[in-house]
Amino acid sequence: MKKISPESLIKKLIPVFYQAGAQSIKCSKKLKIHIKEDGTPVSNGDLEVDAIIQSFIKNITPNIEIVSEETIQETKNKTRDTFWLIDPIDGTSSYIKGGSEYTINVGLIIKKKAVAGIVYAPKKKRLFYSYGKNKSYEIYNKKKKIKLDCTRKLNREKIALTNSSNPSLTIKKILNKHKINKFVSMRSSLKFCMIANNTFDLYAAKARAREWDYAAGHAVAEGAGAIIRNHQNKPITYGKKGFKNPSLLVRRNSKI
Repeated sequence: MKKISPESLIKKLIPVFYQAGAQSIKCSKKLKIHIKEDGTPVSNGDLEVDAIIQSFIKNITPNIEIVSEETIQETKNKTRDTFWLIDPIDGTSSYIKGGSEYTINVGLIIKKKAVAGIVYAPKKKRLFYSYGKNKSYEIYNKKKKIKLDCTRKLNREKIALTNSSNPSLTIKKILNKHKINKFVSMRSSLKFCMIANNTFDLYAAKARAREWDYAAGHAVAEGAGAIIRNHQNKPITYGKKGFKNPSLLVRRNSKI
């Protein structure tokens, strides 16, 4: 396998994400939904976005394995350390209801680490991407490009993100430990990006979801300077059995 250039691959994918985002909006106007074996919903939007992204990635990196939420049943149970992780639509429930928080996600895993990724919120016209340390960016409305840096100190009240408007006792204890009294509930991987761009300061979650839910956002936030660990302060790695996530703690920087 020739040397992988995360920067080149991510930049090639950006136009494809705009195409996939437009398709997700088109499909949302005429949704077809069925329930998967695990009891979660999947729509024609999920499947069509997945097909667009997988087709392109197979063409540009035929020797790198693709692991996607929507084709996971075809994925072999084996040890892997370099591969793509795709979540075609994260926040499917929001998507089905016509919400705007859903995201399209691709993460590139090399040696079990999320080294690069793209997170796109089509209805918000916000695309976030990263291909390494100090190399995270946002593009708004396909025009305005902003370099993301969440390492600086901000003169404002600290605010956390949560999955629920009523967080568990475990999560409340973490918020208290970091002296955070205010929190906002948000769905999808957009949470990682809202920390990367300094809007919020911390996100804590118990073990939940799968690796494709985290990888792209992980790359974006970490590339901007965020600290990402589990609750035992150990790094988050990828390619685990069943692709199950551990607990998660995302801090905007080491001072949080």
